[in-house]
Amino acid sequence: QVQLVVSGGGLVQAGGSLRLSCAASGRTFSIYTMGWFRQAPGQEREFVAALGWSIGRTGYADSVKGRFTISRDNAMNTVYLQMNSLKPEDTAVYYCAADSSPVIRRNPYDYDYWGQGTQVTVSS
Repeated sequence: QVQLVVSGGGLVQAGGSLRLSCAASGRTFSIYTMGWFRQAPGQEREFVAALGWSIGRTGYADSVKGRFTISRDNAMNTVYLQMNSLKPEDTAVYYCAADSSPVIRRNPYDYDYWGQGTQVTVSS
């Protein structure tokens, strides 16, 4: 099993920045990809960004490309999501997820493990 603990989030004004962290523990050797997803009220969970754990390859949703950056600290088994130039439409609950596949996948159903969500609210 893999445990994911998310921290960060909160309330920020439009144009501001936040950083989310996701610390992995347990059978981390089985993780090949870490991803971030978000879900706004009444909406489906959507892909935000993902990172290949060993080779560092990344993927982003078009809506966040150029504003969000996913990165990792291998020694700490932690992945980060730096969110800059935040917009009100970025408001959602953000989730961290881990995938045992080395392919960056954007479907949340492909991910094996999930952390708890954290609320990100961007005011206009």
